[in-house]
Amino acid sequence: MSRLPIVAVVGFPNVGKSTLVNRLAGGREAVTHAEPGVTRDRKRVRCEWNGVAFELLDTGGIDLEDSSELARDIQRQARVGIAEAAVVLFVVDARAGVRAGDAELARMLRGAEVPVLVVANKVDRPEDEHLTAELNRLGLGEPLPVSATHGLGSGDLLDRVVADLGERVVPGEEDDLTRVAVIGRPNAGKSSLVNAFLGSERVIVSNRAGTTRDAIDTELEVDDRRVVLIDTAGLRRRAKVAGSVDYYAQLRSERAVERADVALVVCDATDGVTAEDLRVAELAMRAGCATLLVLNKWDVTQTDVDDARARVVRKSRLRPPVITCSATRGRNVANLLPKALELADRAGERIPTPELNRFVADVVARNQPPARRGRRLKLYYAAQVGERPVRIAIQVNDRKLIVRDWAYHLENRLREEYGLEGIPVVIDFMPRSRSQR
Repeated sequence: MSRLPIVAVVGFPNVGKSTLVNRLAGGREAVTHAEPGVTRDRKRVRCEWNGVAFELLDTGGIDLEDSSELARDIQRQARVGIAEAAVVLFVVDARAGVRAGDAELARMLRGAEVPVLVVANKVDRPEDEHLTAELNRLGLGEPLPVSATHGLGSGDLLDRVVADLGERVVPGEEDDLTRVAVIGRPNAGKSSLVNAFLGSERVIVSNRAGTTRDAIDTELEVDDRRVVLIDTAGLRRRAKVAGSVDYYAQLRSERAVERADVALVVCDATDGVTAEDLRVAELAMRAGCATLLVLNKWDVTQTDVDDARARVVRKSRLRPPVITCSATRGRNVANLLPKALELADRAGERIPTPELNRFVADVVARNQPPARRGRRLKLYYAAQVGERPVRIAIQVNDRKLIVRDWAYHLENRLREEYGLEGIPVVIDFMPRSRSQR
């Protein structure tokens, strides 16, 4: 788990918690929307102020009177967040005053063993600070006036947070982390799989599609290696979510893939590997992310895994490995993260230049490029020039002589020879300069 102290941000729905997190962290890390109840899981965002680093924990809105299943899940997640915290920020809408839900939550927080700061949000002008007076009734000390939207009072709030945390050292860079994004279509079992990895209900699971609306990072250790699991919202086509809160969740999921080393594309095995699953895998590939297809819910399907693999080979140039599991029963779950780490390591390896040139010469000897207009493509020199994605530069006599099918043949042989299935490969055919002729 993270070694940084945690500052939990809690409050009634739609009081501006996620907006405040974004303001304090100096970015747009948490999804915000006018619709209440957007945040559901616990989302951690790194923050630093005056040389002190900590994690802001954005939580779902707590309405203790709401008895729905989703509301109870959100309440449970928020309580776990409070238990983990070194400081709690209790966010209240100063313009609305003390509501029944605020009073109920204040009674719960008065028993907390850590400092609780009442944040009077939506005080957008200095002359509105008198609105905070009523919040003294909560019995948690003097409220701090803040405008999460405009930034008023945010510096003073951070000063108080740092003072309550005490003096702490900023840890070094996290270059040794391997980031694994769990992506896929809605309701494929992504959050269930993350919870199975962690051995606890870290993220909310529901039969209702679209429960997860943000990218949730969780750190753990696998075989003595630090891994960050990124649970994401279900990926749909953007046209289907345009104009809704799910559109912003979609953007967060796409950004999560861009910063990941490996993507586990979770598919619903009862549907097999669909065209939409392959589209999600292609999205990960374009982001330079190694990819593993996970057929979840394997315990309730009759789908043939060999047929699923054959479909992947036919439909996807990336040819990601396919592995089956059952997140709810734990079947084969223990093998997924070691396999993901293996892919990450392979994506970062380099092929020695002499070996690569011998390989290319052998492929050409076995299957020459087809001639075009009486001329044939000649390959002079190959070298690996990058990784993540694996990038190979090959000098040729004339790029116009490249036949796409033969280029795909070369790429496929490369994947087979060096175990690059599921790893993005880019081959640049470079014209030979005049000085080299």
